[in-house]
Amino acid sequence: MKKILIFSLTYYPVKVGGAERAIKDIIDRLPTDKYEFHLLCNRYDSTSLRKEKIGNVIVHRIGITTYKPEVADFRKLPLHLNKLLYQWLALKVAKKLHKQENFAGIWAMMAHSTGVPAGQFKKQFPEVKYLLTLQEGDPPEQIEYKMRWFGKAFREGFERADMIQVISSFLGKWAKRQGFAGEPVLIPNAVDTKHFTQKYSEEELHAVRKELGFSGEDVLLVTTSRLVHKNAVDDVIRALSHLPERVKFVVFGEGPDDLMLRNLVAELRLSDRVLFRGYIEHAVMPKYIKACDIFIRPSRSEGMGNSFVEAMAAELPVVATKEGGIADFLFDENCDPNKGTTGWAVDANSPDQIAVAIKDIISRPDKVFEVKTRAKEMVIQKYDWDLIARRMDEEVFDKLF
Repeated sequence: MKKILIFSLTYYPVKVGGAERAIKDIIDRLPTDKYEFHLLCNRYDSTSLRKEKIGNVIVHRIGITTYKPEVADFRKLPLHLNKLLYQWLALKVAKKLHKQENFAGIWAMMAHSTGVPAGQFKKQFPEVKYLLTLQEGDPPEQIEYKMRWFGKAFREGFERADMIQVISSFLGKWAKRQGFAGEPVLIPNAVDTKHFTQKYSEEELHAVRKELGFSGEDVLLVTTSRLVHKNAVDDVIRALSHLPERVKFVVFGEGPDDLMLRNLVAELRLSDRVLFRGYIEHAVMPKYIKACDIFIRPSRSEGMGNSFVEAMAAELPVVATKEGGIADFLFDENCDPNKGTTGWAVDANSPDQIAVAIKDIISRPDKVFEVKTRAKEMVIQKYDWDLIARRMDEEVFDKLF
């Protein structure tokens, strides 16, 4: 059995993002007799164990802690220092663990978070195979600017990798620009299609709309997004001013832009049309998405965007930009006339185009049915976690480790 050490800034049971969910969704589907996975992440909460097994992963926690912090506290001092300290402390602890476990390989999740310690570990233990996965959603230029303090060590995180797996062709190009000599392996993130395609009765969905405070006559836009600049929730709010009163917007998510977005809603006098519902558990997400009418996230940048394919699996029409990795799966009838339409594309920073797309969806129910059907079939055929985990096993782990 091969032992693999994963570098990841965070992991369960704290609220995690798409990258951490991907680790669990992949490992839970791999044969348990082939690999033993260890994971090195920040601890944050002083009540969390320094070491425990979660699913098929043995988790080792390090770093600064406070008593039962909220996720918002991770961005404040002292916990905010953990991302910086991880670059050195993770390397130190990984070397100690390696002496105990004799790892056959290391797996770094996201270059801007873990590429520096993983690359330095590879430098000291060149016989250990090194896999880097790129899941970044922020613009590469922004990431490179933030990581400039680490000098050549950041670039070496790419250069020293034995294999780089990317979730979009966009990120594959970034890997090459950063000096990776090989060819990146494109394996996207995926969806638990059984979870997001499950059926609900009309009564159940009506109850959800009633709980949210909306009627059957309202057209509900919905997004599941971190409330950050790149996800452009502000552009959707601005677009409402150009849409009929019955078009409302439900926002699921948390983030540093929360107050700014609420102030924008108040400024535009849209308080009765925008509902902020905060964090939503993955277990109940399909029901709440299906109770709405249109999924929208006009991202200014995106590594891939799991939320889009989740919405497609849930049979909602999707409005998005074609920034970054979104272009791999969202095809618009005007932008991509030679491909089957899977959604409505708008330019970044274009509330007017968002309004036009929403009006088009409202006025063309036959077209919407056709697009939803095609998008759902695409997700089932290409973006199911069982398929993606098998590809990771055969195309990455078997070849590398």
